[in-house]
Amino acid sequence: MGKAEVLKHQEELKMASDQSACYHCMVSLCGKRYATKEDNAYCVKCYDSLFANICEECKKPIECDFKDLAYKGCHWHEACFKCAKCHQSLVEKPFAAKDELLLCTECYSNEYSSKCFHCKRTIMPGSRKMEFKGSCWHEACFVCQHCRQPLGTKPLITKDNDNYCVPCFEKQFAQCCYSCKKVITAGGVTYHDQPWHKECFLCTGCEKQLAGQRFISKDEHPYCLECFSRRYAKKCVACTKSITALGEAKFISFEDRQWHSDCFKCGKCSSSLVGKGFLTQQDEILCCKCGSTA
Repeated sequence: MGKAEVLKHQEELKMASDQSACYHCMVSLCGKRYATKEDNAYCVKCYDSLFANICEECKKPIECDFKDLAYKGCHWHEACFKCAKCHQSLVEKPFAAKDELLLCTECYSNEYSSKCFHCKRTIMPGSRKMEFKGSCWHEACFVCQHCRQPLGTKPLITKDNDNYCVPCFEKQFAQCCYSCKKVITAGGVTYHDQPWHKECFLCTGCEKQLAGQRFISKDEHPYCLECFSRRYAKKCVACTKSITALGEAKFISFEDRQWHSDCFKCGKCSSSLVGKGFLTQQDEILCCKCGSTA
């Protein structure tokens, strides 16, 4: 064997010797337990001192001899991986985290989970939850009160804290509009003991919507004030304005002539004649004093 070959063989033996020693303390690993990190071998003592994670519960290193359980960048001994409330082991069990604490599903539910509006039982973490008007339901409990079919994201109507699909509500409760004969699902007005859609309750004259507006009925037909005044209202002899019977409802009638109560005054001194005697002079009405001096 030449000199170059001898040197090469010695270098290979050195490398083989290096690989059988701890990468950190260089103690031989032959016949000993060791751990690897990034393709380097370490004796157990060095590995634990250099790389062992600290347990979140007991604050001690998680050594090679123990299983390291990790969750969201935190680590636990297997024996320390427990529910923060009941201290039951969470190993291979479902759990939830709240305020950096791990909780079994039962403890989490008791402390934080919503209660079903229908059955009053806890809605367990991970199960589907339906929310409506600030309350929560199990998916299986969020059903039509009448047909018991799931409502899901379908249109619904609530009555007395119970939810109904639209067809069932219409069948059970809804009234039909007197005008269009279609179901009234929300709002509506009553006129002559009959239900109407707001958009169907119109002035008989101009067809303007009357819901929320003042109106007058004539021959069982509703009219806005303008249409009623134009068609039917009597005119005050004094001010010539319509007498609608709204606001100041009283009026004075004499010989086919009408006056607002406030307008029924002496033609000379303008004193009110309401509830008093009066005299007539041609088309003019006068108080007794003015009439006697005329």
